[in-house]
Amino acid sequence: MRSLTLFLPGLVALALATPAAADCPNIGLTRAPVTLVTKSGSHTYQLEQALSPENQECGLMFRAEMPRNVGMVFPFSPPRDAAFWMRNTILPLDLIFVGPNNRVVSIGHGKPYSEALIPSGGITASVIELNAGEAARIGLKKGDRVKFGKR
Repeated sequence: MRSLTLFLPGLVALALATPAAADCPNIGLTRAPVTLVTKSGSHTYQLEQALSPENQECGLMFRAEMPRNVGMVFPFSPPRDAAFWMRNTILPLDLIFVGPNNRVVSIGHGKPYSEALIPSGGITASVIELNAGEAARIGLKKGDRVKFGKR
């Protein structure tokens, strides 16, 4: 999935540059654990770390499958308002926007290949992508705690 960290003047430039599958450095990324703490308990996932601008640009684009306990994280420094889209993304995804206080700011739902922007709704320090429906399955809500392992 290609992420767009929105600064409106740069939006047009980002929209024009779309990588091809062969150009996406999104395979074999380092993984780190994250635990989402909900009313139903603690739920741990292994997140691929999209640390470089190139990793973040490609995200989960062109991926046809992903195990349920795996996802991807996009850390932002400094934290900011953000929006993502689903261009070239085959998998439907839950997008979990996480604030600087490690609390869920909002949860978005990405539809395959959609270019509609999914806004964070507030200042975001990172975004976690999981398979669609995973947030509902564990009962994740705005304000729930996110515990990151070592990045």
